[in-house]
Amino acid sequence: MNSHSSRETAAVALSLLDLTNLKDDCTQEQIDTLCARAQTPYGNSAAICIWPRFVAHARIVLGKGHPVRIATVVNFPSGDMEIADVAAETREAIADGADEIDLVIPYRKLMAGNEKAVTDMVTAVRAECVAPVLLKVINETGELKDAALIRRASELAIEAGADFIKTSTGKVSVNATLEAADIMIRAIRESGRKVGFKPAGGISTVADAALYLSLAETIMTPDWAMPSTFRFGASGLLDNILSVLSGTEPKPAAASSY
Repeated sequence: MNSHSSRETAAVALSLLDLTNLKDDCTQEQIDTLCARAQTPYGNSAAICIWPRFVAHARIVLGKGHPVRIATVVNFPSGDMEIADVAAETREAIADGADEIDLVIPYRKLMAGNEKAVTDMVTAVRAECVAPVLLKVINETGELKDAALIRRASELAIEAGADFIKTSTGKVSVNATLEAADIMIRAIRESGRKVGFKPAGGISTVADAALYLSLAETIMTPDWAMPSTFRFGASGLLDNILSVLSGTEPKPAAASSY
């Protein structure tokens, strides 16, 4: 995206944004605000990303078939729930109106050498996510740390049917990084499958977004990043996007809502 203007990059980033509120003390009123903020004078964000307990309310607010999709999180943020419980959580969220499920893999089990735990979890939740519901799989790369482990987590998720692979929950000390993004996007390319990528946590400016879009363009193709293949998981990014699109001075990034 280096050849694009900040305003062009901002417009693209808006279309790819999963506008997020996963604060522990999130309220229904904040969900109302999030739904409204996702619909801007310059276009809509791709989705909102919220706790499962707010999905039914968000569906009422947005209405059925709204272009802003509703994403929610399961096995979140710890990644250590039982498969049956996560499958039930997923079923309930979809019944409440979720369009997309962001699933945390059992990353601690993977770190201990248990690849089957990841495969079994993703496979079970994939079975609940009947099209057009999307499954986005969170690797929690800041905890995995090791490049080979990040790569393997990506491969396992893709093989088990992920529609997207996502870096992070935003709830740990290290979230999205360009290094992890590079590993994950290359795993997508080498799989030969149509799988998307979502960096999440710590992306708060259009300049940040441009770095990830440029990386995706370099590894994939210039036209690869679109809502079906690329999302940003962020809370503060929208403020900066809107300031760039409106031509006003960029404001300081808002505090994270994770």
